[in-house]
Amino acid sequence: MVKSPVMFVVEIGAVASTVLACVDGSAFVWSIVAWLWLTVIFANLAEAVAEGRGKAQAATLRRAKSETTARLLSPDRLSEQEVPAASLQLGDLVVVEAGQIIPGDGDVIEGVASVDESAITGESAPVIRESGGDRSAVTGGTKVLSDRIVVQITTRPGESFIDRMIALVEGAARQKTPNEIALNILLASLTIVFLMATVTLPPFAAYAGTELSLVVLVALLVCLIPTTIGALLSAIGIAGMDRLVQRNVLAMSGRAVEAAGDVNTLLLDKTGTITLGNRQADEFLPLHGVAGAELVDAAQLSSLADETPEGRSIVVLAKQRYGLRERHTGELPHATFVEFTAQTRMSGVDLDGRQIRKGAAGAVTAWIRSNGGEVDAELGSLVDGISASGGTPLVVAEGKRALGVIHLKDVVKPGMRERFDQLRAMGIRTVMITGDNPLTAKAIAEEAGVDDFLAEATPEDKLALIKAEQEGGRLVAMTGDGTNDAPALAQADVGVAMNSGTSAAKEAGNMVDLDSNPTKLIEIVEIGKQLLITRGSLTTFSIANDVAKYFAILPALFAAAYPGLDKLNVMRLESAESAILSAVIFNALVIVALVPLALRGVRYRPSSASVMLRRNLLVYGLGGLVTPFVGIKLIDLLVSHIPGIG
Repeated sequence: MVKSPVMFVVEIGAVASTVLACVDGSAFVWSIVAWLWLTVIFANLAEAVAEGRGKAQAATLRRAKSETTARLLSPDRLSEQEVPAASLQLGDLVVVEAGQIIPGDGDVIEGVASVDESAITGESAPVIRESGGDRSAVTGGTKVLSDRIVVQITTRPGESFIDRMIALVEGAARQKTPNEIALNILLASLTIVFLMATVTLPPFAAYAGTELSLVVLVALLVCLIPTTIGALLSAIGIAGMDRLVQRNVLAMSGRAVEAAGDVNTLLLDKTGTITLGNRQADEFLPLHGVAGAELVDAAQLSSLADETPEGRSIVVLAKQRYGLRERHTGELPHATFVEFTAQTRMSGVDLDGRQIRKGAAGAVTAWIRSNGGEVDAELGSLVDGISASGGTPLVVAEGKRALGVIHLKDVVKPGMRERFDQLRAMGIRTVMITGDNPLTAKAIAEEAGVDDFLAEATPEDKLALIKAEQEGGRLVAMTGDGTNDAPALAQADVGVAMNSGTSAAKEAGNMVDLDSNPTKLIEIVEIGKQLLITRGSLTTFSIANDVAKYFAILPALFAAAYPGLDKLNVMRLESAESAILSAVIFNALVIVALVPLALRGVRYRPSSASVMLRRNLLVYGLGGLVTPFVGIKLIDLLVSHIPGIG
């Protein structure tokens, strides 16, 4: 309570009133004492509920961690058993095959495989990981797309990133944000002002022939100071962090959440954030003399056994754009399907004497030549053109000749333009960061609707851009996952690192997304703004509440001595004692009533500052004035029937 100036005064007043109640013992005094202590308890309840929700999320993280399994290889490598990933020890060997998730950080010591590291590098193209050399390191949470590898674990149990995050959620002390400190100073100042005003009341009351006891003065002080926001302030801050936790985002401090609400510039990676994480088939380009239908038919056949997102997109494009009926492997009992491997970088099918292959340009052209065929120069021109535009070319061939090229490209996620329009309405400038060439970057930026883009970005370029924005007085948010993002994440006011990213990125950022979903940065900004709006709305409500309570208590206290004040007694309360007790009861109950709103947050809608201020004043300012009049009057009707009070 010492950390909250308003509630500390309430607690001191409750203690003093309890001592006086032991001497006086009247029903009125004991009623005041009871409700003062309930006010203190309700203030603690709000913060405890908010903290409890975070701890429940930590339990969920621990359970999810324990449910992940790994295929542990015996020391002699002759047998294996399925064990929880959390039980893996430093040096353990695990087997990972196509379609499985790598259970922990480690090194490949046997085999070679194609691995999807899009959540770490931001690039959709799979990478080759093999034993030996500098391409052996793998990261927990990435997915093996082909073949089989043996990984040696290089992290100790209990030292994983998830373990540290659980400890953070359960036991870390939440530091106050600058905005919250400023609000505390305001509340402390108001408390001092009203404390001085209350202390000076007894002489005026004595002059008017009215005696004010210490219990009445305490009740008056508690009702006049901003008790409501003082009780809910900590809960609002914790709830802001908790709303992130509910979305599997862990904030290292409340400052990061609050900074998200004031962000002016948003930097987003292209791949996996603005575009789909996996490239999609966009066009079939037949070579001269090859019918389009022949190329599409061969491309579909060679993709039937290809379960990668790219392979599935080829089948879908053939059906949607060319009306080619989707076939299934079961319909072709005599076909021999060739699966994609990291070594061949091709997939295909052998059917009725036909040999069809689809894959990387270099691999397919080498296969054509090995069959005694020649590669036309036109193929090289098509491949180079697609590559220059930022796309990925897949060559399709049958036997000794090439049929054409499939153009894979980044596809902008549905609804991204609308989301960027919303951010623009918030006054936030969006910048797309990509390693693509400027022409490709410009085309995607225009399609997505971002305000600006940074092409062929290096770590130094990202850092320089953030510093330039900050020098202009703007707050910057960024998402990243690779080691090359670490400097920029550390420099950004809100740095969101992906959980599946490198340790360097997670150490540099002040938030970590456990789902490794880069688009969540937009939600984080909205939650930060919601936190600030909630705090502002409830502060407006609390201060308006206090104004209304003046009209409830002061006229009832002094109307007898100063008949002119009776005109301000618009509620027509029964007596001075019932007015004071009703106000104290309302003061306690309104805290409980507002706890759900503090935890849930005021609904945020993108709008200008003037519109939000007008809504605050109309909804929470006017509501804060009207609610006490109704609530105190209803309570007065009840307490006036209590013997010794009415």
